[in-house]
Amino acid sequence: MKIEEEIFQKSEVKEESLIPYGFVKEKDDYRYSKKFMKNTFQADIFLDKKGKVTGKVYDLEVGEEYTNFRLESMVGEFVSTVKEEYRLILKDILKHCFQKNYFQNDQSNRLVHFIQEKYQVLPEFLWDKFPDYAIFRVKRTGKWFGALMTIDQKKIGIEEPGKIEVLNVKVEGQGEDYWKRKGFYPAYHFNKKSWVTIPLDNTLTDAEIFQLIDDSYQSASEKKEWVIPANPKYYDVIKAFEQSDTILWKQSLSMLVGDMVYIYFTAPYCAILFQCQIIETNIPSLQEEGKMQYEMKLKKIKQYSKDDFPREKLKAYGLTSVRSARGIPKALSKELQKDTLV
Repeated sequence: MKIEEEIFQKSEVKEESLIPYGFVKEKDDYRYSKKFMKNTFQADIFLDKKGKVTGKVYDLEVGEEYTNFRLESMVGEFVSTVKEEYRLILKDILKHCFQKNYFQNDQSNRLVHFIQEKYQVLPEFLWDKFPDYAIFRVKRTGKWFGALMTIDQKKIGIEEPGKIEVLNVKVEGQGEDYWKRKGFYPAYHFNKKSWVTIPLDNTLTDAEIFQLIDDSYQSASEKKEWVIPANPKYYDVIKAFEQSDTILWKQSLSMLVGDMVYIYFTAPYCAILFQCQIIETNIPSLQEEGKMQYEMKLKKIKQYSKDDFPREKLKAYGLTSVRSARGIPKALSKELQKDTLV
């Protein structure tokens, strides 16, 4: 396989990117030239109307085409350097003027491009045994929001023989409701209550699938809310926030950047006094000699009075005690997020 075929395989040209990048149109084809190796070599890259990429390398000092780097029998530092610099030129063209097609089906590739452009997420191929299985995960949480697989149609109940590319998306416990609709099947290899399988055969439009992907992404990236205890005898949080709107705090549980944190003060306050957001995590800190721990950075969002959310009110919402970091009941969350800024 030629270098150009290897690099541009399963890729599709974005024609609108060619001229801004530096290609010159010649009838139905395009040409791009670039000097390298301290201007002693020149690469001429050609793209025909079918999207096929070819190239030639010229030694400018002798005025001839240089082909040694294409011969497996030719080894040595100089030949390897020419080959590597030429590959870098091709890879930069790939990055700026092409989009990768990971799958055979056009609709599958359109969905991958949608996910890549909107969420900056690429497919991950995790299993050597199943090279056609890819998952998509939210960067912040690490949770999966989609899986694209090539499977036997019979595995989802389609009687006709053959392979089909399918997408699994999360539907938050509504799986059975979707099964009644055309284009949806019980999730293959996933929880059937919370996921559905969609054949990528254009039964559903791209727009319909884009919306399902977006809903699944939002579900997997949902920010959490926590309440943490603070003892004013040991740390004056109020004074700390008077000096700066950010403080460091011991990181616990699976707290992530973007999560909301409410600080509950023990006696004499016995109330939630601050709403904060985590803006940085995994900050190394040696709290105990020889033992590495991690801190998070909290940014103050709201400050409450001691009468807004006292212990008695918190109990009424189901928050009976705050001895360590824990989640916030939904009803209490709605109250906490109202405009009670002091």
